[in-house]
Amino acid sequence: MDSNTPALLECIEREIGPAPAWSVIWLHGLGADANDFVPLIPELLRPHWPAIRFVFPNAPVRPVTINNGVRMRAWYDIVDFDLANRADEAGVLESVAQIDALIEREAVRGVPPERVVLAGFSQGGAVTLAAGLRRRAPLAGLVALSTYLPAPRNAAAALVDAATRQPVFMAHGTQDPVVPFGAGERSAAWLREVGFEVDWQQYPMPHSVCAEEIVAIGDWFDTRLAAG
Repeated sequence: MDSNTPALLECIEREIGPAPAWSVIWLHGLGADANDFVPLIPELLRPHWPAIRFVFPNAPVRPVTINNGVRMRAWYDIVDFDLANRADEAGVLESVAQIDALIEREAVRGVPPERVVLAGFSQGGAVTLAAGLRRRAPLAGLVALSTYLPAPRNAAAALVDAATRQPVFMAHGTQDPVVPFGAGERSAAWLREVGFEVDWQQYPMPHSVCAEEIVAIGDWFDTRLAAG
C-alpha cells in the first residue's frame, strides 16, 4: 500500500471452505462491533454455495455528537437527528476509503471486485451505499439493511457511471424508530431513478433483522453467486 492508502481496519474473518473465490465484507451499525453479524453466517449459508470469505471490520472509535460526544465504534459522526444533515460527510468518505482498502486486499488475496459483496446494517449500510456510488470497479452487489443514503444532496455528484451495474438488496422495518422507514424507501427509489437494480423488501419489525429477511438475503446471494 502507498502512503495515501489508509491502514487496514481490524477485522474478524470466517472462511467457509478452502481457497475462497468470493468475499463478503459486512459493516456493523453504530456502537456495535465486528462480532455483531458473525452469528448470521450459518443462517445465511446454502449447501451448494462456493467457498466464501466473510470479513467483518471494526469501525474506528470516535466521539458521536448526538450521544453527547461519547466515544464508540462509528463509521462517521452523527451531527443531527435530521437525516438530510445527519451524516458527517468527511467521516463517511474516510470510511469509504477504509472499505476500498479492504476490497483491494481481497483482490490481492485472489478475489476480484466482481466477486465481492459489500453489506452493512444501519450506519454500516449507509457507508455501503456511499461506497457503492463511487465504485469504478463494480462489486458483485450491495446489501443495505435498515439504512439510508447519506448526504443525499451530494449523491448525484458522487455517482460514477459504472456503479449502477451493481445490484442492490435493501430491506427495512416498517416500525423502525432509528432510521425511519420512509428514509430507506426514498433512498431505494433514488437508486432506481439513477439506474441501479434494487431489490426492496420491508418487514413489520423495528431497527433489527428478522428471519424472513435473512432468507431473502440468502435468495439474493444465490442469484449473485450463480451469475458470477
